[in-house]
Amino acid sequence: MNQANIQLPSYITSAVPNPSNKRAPWYTNTAPTYAGIFLWFVFWQDAVNAPNQGGLLSQGLGWALISLVLAALVCHFLFYLVPGMLGMKTGLPLYIVGTSTFGSTGGFLLPGFLMGLLQFGWLGVNTFFAAQALGVFFGLESSSAAVKAIMVIWGVLAAFVGLKGIQYVAKVATYLPLIPIAILLLLLAKTIGGLGTFDASKLVELHKQVDASAPAALSAFGVLAVMMTYVVGFFATAGAAGVDFGLNSRDKKDVSMGGIVGVALAIVLTAGISVLVVAGTYGNPELSKTAVEAGKGKLILQSTGLVPVLMAGKGAGLIMFLLAVAAFPPACFSSFIAANSFKTTLPNVNPFISVGIGAAISIILALTGLAGKAIIVFNIIGASFGPICGAMMVDYLLNGKTWSGPRAGFNPAGWVSWALGFVVGILPILNIYPVPAAPVAAFIVGTVVYFVAAKAGMLTPVVPLPAKKA
Repeated sequence: MNQANIQLPSYITSAVPNPSNKRAPWYTNTAPTYAGIFLWFVFWQDAVNAPNQGGLLSQGLGWALISLVLAALVCHFLFYLVPGMLGMKTGLPLYIVGTSTFGSTGGFLLPGFLMGLLQFGWLGVNTFFAAQALGVFFGLESSSAAVKAIMVIWGVLAAFVGLKGIQYVAKVATYLPLIPIAILLLLLAKTIGGLGTFDASKLVELHKQVDASAPAALSAFGVLAVMMTYVVGFFATAGAAGVDFGLNSRDKKDVSMGGIVGVALAIVLTAGISVLVVAGTYGNPELSKTAVEAGKGKLILQSTGLVPVLMAGKGAGLIMFLLAVAAFPPACFSSFIAANSFKTTLPNVNPFISVGIGAAISIILALTGLAGKAIIVFNIIGASFGPICGAMMVDYLLNGKTWSGPRAGFNPAGWVSWALGFVVGILPILNIYPVPAAPVAAFIVGTVVYFVAAKAGMLTPVVPLPAKKA
């Protein structure tokens, strides 16, 4: 194939790298932005929550925390670091950099269009849990018509602001992350006294007594696998978006430190405190008894679910209200990212129409309760972006740790690796096969298949792009 005759789409040829004078240290952009993602209560509230007896504390507090640290390291080293380096070295955004893996035509869909599409899944999750939190504040039943009305209003407002007024939300969002930090520390202060007497075996036995139908306790490997699914699945899209963070980094140190602090450390601190809160609650006999009574036949293992147990009077409602307020900017940012993605991949479609349809789907997911099944949502996202991150990493390494440039058309190696990785990642959701740590398994499959396909010659030619120094 004559490379000279291959025409690149204008969105690639018109791309201009982010110049060095517009880049900044890791502690002013990458780290705080990523940390803000993990401060979202929807991430950290379920760090222990699993239907199995004892949840993710069944093998002890120490192992739960070790599993969390390992999951955080996987996020940093396997899902974030290479995309971050690609962004830093090229100065170009994800939808451009991804064309080396999926092709100049295929890059429209992967990761471009898919990134926008999955943002509506996040908007649905945000809408569901924010409405539930506001329901606690207003004293409403979680399944009431009033809570469902809040879901509709929340989803519509977030989509509209994401389209038109994101600059105002961004200003407020600078300070809102202080709310979940303060709440986490408050909950820890309320429960820290029970940590010394926490006994995993007693928690497992208590779970049996409270809910006889609960599945058997997870093994040590089971705890690690579920923690990986939970944390890595949540982070998968943000990992690929490391390209967009990296293009604002000055050098390798900025990329590395931004991930270590903003990703790995933030995961361990936010979810780690949540784990401690649950363990401390059930390590305190008085709080444990109150939690069992509040659970009404179910053992509460969600840290925000324990808020009414730990806070007297109207304090619980106020905390949930504040967490909902702090969750609004992430909802708007999801809409904003989706809108930008659709403007690029569907340039002839009015973004109000494309985002409006997506927002409607988000609201339906919230109203039906599907968006409330966090592990399933994380699995879908992990299955979708795990192989993308894996394929991008191999492409980067095979090209000598540089960006090759856009490949022509649809690059078969990228698409085959994504398809097979996605199938493996989605198997547990379809109840076909219980793949452990499915998002990580999807990443591994994507990595191996891309390597084999590349070595087998399943790569379309690289189309030369005029060098543009950042």
